[in-house]
Amino acid sequence: MNDMVLVVDDEPEIASLVALYLQNEGAVVSVAHTANEALASIASDQPDIALLDIMLPDMDGFALCQRIREQHSFPIIMITAKDADLDKITGLTLGADDYITKPFKPLELVARVKAHLRRYKRYNDAAKPNEEAEGVFVYKGLMLDVARHECSLDGEALALTPTEFTILTVLCQNRGKVVSSEQLYSELWGDEYYNKATNSITVHIRHLREKLHDSAEKPAYIKTVWGVGYKLDH
Repeated sequence: MNDMVLVVDDEPEIASLVALYLQNEGAVVSVAHTANEALASIASDQPDIALLDIMLPDMDGFALCQRIREQHSFPIIMITAKDADLDKITGLTLGADDYITKPFKPLELVARVKAHLRRYKRYNDAAKPNEEAEGVFVYKGLMLDVARHECSLDGEALALTPTEFTILTVLCQNRGKVVSSEQLYSELWGDEYYNKATNSITVHIRHLREKLHDSAEKPAYIKTVWGVGYKLDH
């Protein structure tokens, strides 16, 4: 992968195991056992993605996720307890892009990391000199520049997570058409696995609406087509 991955977990055995699997795939791994160590690593190593455990000795993973999102847009995957639905929703609401539950299969975690990195790179490449105009979408005061990974509403920049930016890009690219949760998962990660758990898409859509000052009841931007998916009107 040749990417810098930050692994934050206060259990040395788990952190070392995850690091080993990632290193076997060519990643450069930085391991932190506390939130303060993680913040120091981010400042010095500039990771491409972070894996955050929720239970940390000095600051919980949610607070750490918030701190990271104040300055950085790289993907964040939360590591949550099994069946802790509230933890999953909280993490996504605070800016995480995905979650994985303990106990997890290391190879599954590696696959998720690769998928997020592929997507993040795809939407963060520098603009080409001859970038085509269709890379920029304008809709009701919303401006989305895919190549430059910039989004603004009425001239004010919006801070979107990588997943939120990708979802909005897919909706803009398919304006006037309904995009199902399954289609969004496929576009985001390209893995069949994600089709089995579409609830996190709902959370990301809700968070997007909040940033757009939109509502599900009277949407100006993202409309829900019940039982089908989401769309932006022409």
